[in-house]
Amino acid sequence: MEWQQLEYFQVLARIQHMTKAAEQLSISQPALSRSIARLEDELGVPLFERQGRSIILNRYGEIFVKRVHNIMREYQDGLHEIQEIVDPNHGEVSLGFLHTLGTNVVPDLIMQFRKQHHDIHFTLKQNHTHLQLKQLQSGELDLCLIAEMETEKPIQWTELWREELFAIVPIWHPLATHRTITMKELANESFILLKKGYALRVQLDGLFKKAHFAPKITFEGDEVATVAGFVAAGLGVSILPDGEELNPKRIAKIHISDLKLERVIGMAWSEGRFLSPATKQFQQFILDYFKDS
Repeated sequence: MEWQQLEYFQVLARIQHMTKAAEQLSISQPALSRSIARLEDELGVPLFERQGRSIILNRYGEIFVKRVHNIMREYQDGLHEIQEIVDPNHGEVSLGFLHTLGTNVVPDLIMQFRKQHHDIHFTLKQNHTHLQLKQLQSGELDLCLIAEMETEKPIQWTELWREELFAIVPIWHPLATHRTITMKELANESFILLKKGYALRVQLDGLFKKAHFAPKITFEGDEVATVAGFVAAGLGVSILPDGEELNPKRIAKIHISDLKLERVIGMAWSEGRFLSPATKQFQQFILDYFKDS
């Protein structure tokens, strides 16, 4: 069965006259007749009752024409969606980002971008790094803003900015008044950390190894906000980037002097996968935005 046969059938079903339908389709009447006959052969049933050159749909034709209308409508809708996506002034960008970037970084990025690109829309997914990488590989996401992590082809990653990691303790903790501390001063503390596998946790496990101690872990959470909340409640200490999750009335943040503690944030995409013009524009906007910053 060919797409053209469905188009011919749909026109003939609407006009119900072989010659007039052929004229509208700009083909000969015998060519239209042959196309419809092949379609009926493939279906194994007649679709029309013929009355000279005028024809009407029979009960099989009435059933089939409804399906063909649905097929044509889905095709047109799909074509329209694709045209919107590939139009550089319209389209949609599927963006993933870390939870900690949702309070200001991502909203500011999109706000600035949409000042010049009003008709580009976003599908946003907020998640941890390793899940975003899976969604990037599956095609659910176009771009990701994630922490530095080992990746394999076809995933590409480029650094955008760095942010210091601080020791955080409850405001009443004995270390809370210190401007700087060393990692060893935290060795006997109970820690609240993200779960294993998260990019920040992978980085911190490496730092604990460099500091030559294994942390005593009280709780492992899924989000930075949860970790900060447990620290504020006095259930342990942690190491986190600065952010709105760190309530200065309940948490003290302290520089760590003996190790260079930074979290590196970058943009990832899947090399070789099609990126719409809208997505490419946003990708370049991000690169320029942080280059200028």
